[in-house]
Amino acid sequence: MEKLSLREIAARLGCPQPPEGEITRVITDSREAGSGALFIALPGERVDGHDYINRALAAGAEAVVAEHDGDYTPAEKVLRVKSSLRALLEISALYRAKMPAQVIGITGSVGKTTTKEMVAAVMASSFRIIKTEGNQNNEIGAPKTLMSITHETEVAVVEMGMSAPNEIKDLCYAAKPMMGIITNIGVSHIEHLGSRENILKAKLELADALPDGATLLLCDDNDLLQTVDIPRLHVVRYGLNSPRAEIKATIVSATPLSTNFMLHAEGQSWRATIPGTGEHLVLNALAAFGAGRAMGIPAETAIEALKNYTPSGQRQKVVEHEGVTMVEDCYNASPDSMRAAIKTLGHFPCDGRRIFVAADMLELGDIAEESHREIGTLCAKEGIDLLLTWGPLAEYAARAAKAAGMEAHHFEEKEALTKYLTATAHRGDVIWCKASHGMVLEEVIAAFYRDYHA
Repeated sequence: MEKLSLREIAARLGCPQPPEGEITRVITDSREAGSGALFIALPGERVDGHDYINRALAAGAEAVVAEHDGDYTPAEKVLRVKSSLRALLEISALYRAKMPAQVIGITGSVGKTTTKEMVAAVMASSFRIIKTEGNQNNEIGAPKTLMSITHETEVAVVEMGMSAPNEIKDLCYAAKPMMGIITNIGVSHIEHLGSRENILKAKLELADALPDGATLLLCDDNDLLQTVDIPRLHVVRYGLNSPRAEIKATIVSATPLSTNFMLHAEGQSWRATIPGTGEHLVLNALAAFGAGRAMGIPAETAIEALKNYTPSGQRQKVVEHEGVTMVEDCYNASPDSMRAAIKTLGHFPCDGRRIFVAADMLELGDIAEESHREIGTLCAKEGIDLLLTWGPLAEYAARAAKAAGMEAHHFEEKEALTKYLTATAHRGDVIWCKASHGMVLEEVIAAFYRDYHA
């Protein structure tokens, strides 16, 4: 982050009598306080940042932002606001407006983090970039990403998540994107938004924020995105199954570690390879290719960059352990990403059994029970050999799988699932673990690595 004066910040937030000084860091963790830091005290369900204001000031923070009154010392270093979270957004907007970088905004029900990584890889082939780190795509993480832009940054690739209306609108208010990508409209967060149509409306807040003539990339394989028509924007459609998509692909072959396909665009075709396997990853690559072309990156350069992109976190990370192939895919889960994983596993090269390990998908509201049943039925349809589940909702998947004639076992305790998996796995098996991040299914993977020996 480059310097911002406290006077500028105070003026933006409407705070009188600002303290003197400059800041070079905006933090929300008091343990990071020190010279040049501005501490934003955020209230939370379990931890309230206001309880740590004096600690931050004692550690040398230049100033703090607070929405609650308190016995803070020295008081003149406290910027009092109505909402600390809104203040964080306003400060990031103030900072971003000073930076010449072009921002690419990415959202969607599933696939946005992988798409972000692929877009970043393509952009890094030709520009100095920054990107959202990990999954920091919310109202706290996105402003921090924007404040990591410097005058040297040419392109910022910013992932934008949401769980309610106007959240993407607020992120765009600060980010000022010049290009947008919407990967998918599924059912993630439907508990809060009520319908897929409402999810589409919320995701299209990104499109609303783009300037006239800007490029908006849409996955035309998605039924709701197919309905989007925005004449004032340059809409580019991509897909595997859409006849009208400008950017398409034909999958040639796949291994556990890579997918080879022909990429068709602009009246030409190119051979392309990406790490990982599955149609959903190819779709993400098409979006990244389209973004690269919109930025003037040669097609061959973009394709070479996609070949070398690195998957982020536990997203389809393939690990060979004692002759067993483990697919670590437990960073997050929704019905759409679950279906993609099951279909990919059904075609996964395998010398033994295909085993799917699933725990609950969260935040599905009224459709939770039926969504889990559909997962179990799909496992049977796609030829999965064994389904193992844990969690109260995942039990519906196990029951549906059994009803469809496949072998499935549900466990009341995570430890029991781990013991069964360790005892039943054999060389040549492929095990795919997937669940919402809150289920912490990575504990099963870690225990399997520790206890399984062929």
